[in-house]
Amino acid sequence: MSKRNLIIYWIATLWLSLGMVSTALVQLFKLKAETDYITHLGYPTYFLSILGVWKLLGVIAVLVPKFPLIKEWAYAGFFFAMSGAITSHIIEGDPMKDIFPAILLLVLTIISWYFRPANRRLI
Repeated sequence: MSKRNLIIYWIATLWLSLGMVSTALVQLFKLKAETDYITHLGYPTYFLSILGVWKLLGVIAVLVPKFPLIKEWAYAGFFFAMSGAITSHIIEGDPMKDIFPAILLLVLTIISWYFRPANRRLI
């Protein structure tokens, strides 16, 4: 793996991790703005706890060395969560400013997954 690709991987992965941890904490603490947001999208508030825990576990899986199969599942979970968030916002007719954070995390997920080093790949 080239040095350039490794730098791209770590920058994307660290930003992805920061974004997932920060949104997970907001979801786990069930701040009023977040509970209003999730109910606006049509989901029950307990869904915030599920998402928050999954995001934290996903970040751990992506950052810890080894366990490539678990990493694949974590990336898939991030992809499904963010694409689901984007779709939910679009269906509700939300403005782009509300959709952009999920798009950014989805793009970071794809970049991190694509540029991951060979020792972090399943095959």
